[in-house]
Amino acid sequence: MSILLFGAKYIYLFIIATAVIFFGLQPRERQKNIFVLSVIYLPLAYILAQIVAYFYFDPRPFVVGHFQPLIPHAADNGFPSDHMLLSGAIASILFVYNKKIGAVSWGIAFFVGLSRVGAGLHHWTDIIGSGLIAVLVMAFVKIYIFPRVVKMKMYQKFLGHKII
Repeated sequence: MSILLFGAKYIYLFIIATAVIFFGLQPRERQKNIFVLSVIYLPLAYILAQIVAYFYFDPRPFVVGHFQPLIPHAADNGFPSDHMLLSGAIASILFVYNKKIGAVSWGIAFFVGLSRVGAGLHHWTDIIGSGLIAVLVMAFVKIYIFPRVVKMKMYQKFLGHKII
């Protein structure tokens, strides 16, 4: 039970710490790349999640089931899971730059989701929806936006280099 609570409340912080350490250990040029991708990707993932949440309301399991969740929480919209979205988004960034660390981070992200479901805070649809938003927005950014941004002359002059 305590591992479930720890996973639901705190394990996402491990993914954040992993990303910060990974970022800090990268060469300067790669740090710039990671930074630019993150500045584009993270707000877009969040905005899409907010738009989807506006159109799709999923009452939390403890509201529907009339029980007390393991972690006190407001009886608001459970879709999508913010914890899973943040965990998946950071794991996606890590995956772009290091497949092994990214895959492990995705595993931890799904443990976050499992823990949130187990704690009575989310349904599986909330978790899967967050994961899909993270993956689909990353694919869109990597295929359509990031390549165009790196080709911008003004951008290259501002950073002083071409990014990969």
